Amino acid sequence: MLLSDPSAEHEIRGVFVAGTDTDVGKTVVASSLAATLDARGERVAVFKPVVTGLDELEATLPDHELLKASAGSSQRPDRIAPYRFGPAVSPHLAAQMVGTRIDPDLLMRRAREAARNATVLIVEGVGGLMAPLTSRYFVRDFASDLGLPLIVVARPGLGTINHTLLTIEAARSAGLEVASVVLTPWPHPPDDVALSNRLTIAERTCLPVFAIPQLEVGESVPPLVDALARSLLEPVLPRRRVATLTH
Repeated sequence: MLLSDPSAEHEIRGVFVAGTDTDVGKTVVASSLAATLDARGERVAVFKPVVTGLDELEATLPDHELLKASAGSSQRPDRIAPYRFGPAVSPHLAAQMVGTRIDPDLLMRRAREAARNATVLIVEGVGGLMAPLTSRYFVRDFASDLGLPLIVVARPGLGTINHTLLTIEAARSAGLEVASVVLTPWPHPPDDVALSNRLTIAERTCLPVFAIPQLEVGESVPPLVDALARSLLEPVLPRRRVATLTH
């Protein structure tokens, strides 16, 4: 659960919050983790490689600003999200539309700079793991370069078994460590579909599957998200043991 930087003085604990799709709750989970750790006195850095859709925002803050506020961070916006685009399209297309190209090396440099100034790094992905950042560099590649364990965020309803299992298979085939799955927003009370989805995903992946209700920014963190945050503070465990969270 470490991000190693040869030029850094120490190694950083952290996590990569991935999603099965766009708008599945990655920012909610990432910001809840950041807020929980910040409340415990950790120096939390947040990072999101690309933000798109800024043209369509109304009353809601963009993802990188929500992450910053949750973490109590003093990071500049360009250090949290190096690329920020107006159109609500895939990152590689958003870059093309404004005549630029996303530089993977720049993303890695910015992430490492953030990590050097913190004790915990929370990285939020963009869309799903196979969302392209360039024509040949995907979110999965960025996660692999960082080497952080993944929390996979998914919807609880119909279709999520397929999306979640495909995401986990894509992650594991690239050698990524998947720590847990979060289904959100969890209905209250849960219906038979949601309950079956949670059980099936847990059985098929041998991972803890958390059920997180709808959260608002600034809302107190519920026990299940708190358990995820606690796991980041434990001593580093051997690989294949990072999925031992209680659920």
